[in-house]
Amino acid sequence: MDADSVVRYFRGKNILITGSTGFLGKVLVEKILRVQPAVKKLFLLVRATDDGSAKRRIQTVVTGREILKVLKEKHAYVAGEQEGLIPEKPFVMEKAERRTMKELGLKRAKQFGWPNTYVFTKAMGEMILGHLRGDLPVVIVRPSIITSLLKEPLPGWMEGIRTIDSVIIGYAKQALKFFLVDPNTIMDVIPGDMVVNAMMVAMAAHSEEQAQTIYHVTSSLRNPASYTILQETGHHYFVDNLPRGKNGEPIRLSKMRFFSTVAWLRAYMVIKYKLPLEMLHLVNIVLCGVFSRLYDELSRKYILAVKLIELYAPYTLFKGCFDNMNLERLRMATEQNNDGEHYFDFDPKTIDWDDYFYRVHIPGVLKSLA
Repeated sequence: MDADSVVRYFRGKNILITGSTGFLGKVLVEKILRVQPAVKKLFLLVRATDDGSAKRRIQTVVTGREILKVLKEKHAYVAGEQEGLIPEKPFVMEKAERRTMKELGLKRAKQFGWPNTYVFTKAMGEMILGHLRGDLPVVIVRPSIITSLLKEPLPGWMEGIRTIDSVIIGYAKQALKFFLVDPNTIMDVIPGDMVVNAMMVAMAAHSEEQAQTIYHVTSSLRNPASYTILQETGHHYFVDNLPRGKNGEPIRLSKMRFFSTVAWLRAYMVIKYKLPLEMLHLVNIVLCGVFSRLYDELSRKYILAVKLIELYAPYTLFKGCFDNMNLERLRMATEQNNDGEHYFDFDPKTIDWDDYFYRVHIPGVLKSLA
């Protein structure tokens, strides 16, 4: 299979995309429309209160983003009201219902050995597809931590803050003094455009098969990168590009402290923050609540930090790596031509991680915050 075959596959197709308002969804929408303007329709499923708000959300959150602006200049049809993007009916859930569902979902996820509802519901979705697919071809793509675009259409473009980006932002602002991670652990990241390329090639490759195929779009086996690379590259970048405060003054850089176990980090937090907080609580009682506002604010921050530790621990301390032999077979069966009009690269071996983080990802993270 070559790139032209992948492009031809999408010609005249109707495609339903459920996550189009997310980072990866936008990359997929842009790539399909860019390489195959003759796609029949893209149906984008969005949450909204009515048809009007659904259309406005598409225009604001999807077609109005930077990643699609270049495409809009070349193809005027890429607009929420045109045939290329068709908003679906809304799904409404009240605030109290969402909170209850979240609490129940987290309880059920942990009951079955999943750290949170995010990964639990993904697993449930896979199970449902496998159970109900009948004789339909099903391709399941499991990416690892998705990072900013490597090459196209905008290198460094991203939305949302990933786990590793918290380290970058915290270091740039000198606001994050410590982080829960073993520097020698493989972080297993993959640029978003590579994930979309793999998705599109896999769709075309298996469109005529009555089978279920699973792909791990990851880097931990073929081109592993440890958190040490991120630490050293980040330090190098900010030494060369010194961050500045609100008034333009240079921010003095200090080393971030890493903890490789939850137990060590909790002990550190008790000594560094919890004990002083309890002392402030006693002083506040003696002084009849003079420091109540300060105590409440610091307590909220401490509780949030504890919750973040619990949230990040399954990912930053993860010791496994993902088998990607299916993806390797697909890659070897796909003829790549760098000089062609269309290119579907999803080989992590081609990534120079030091160069990617220094020249692409870190600048992209900082730009997304500007």
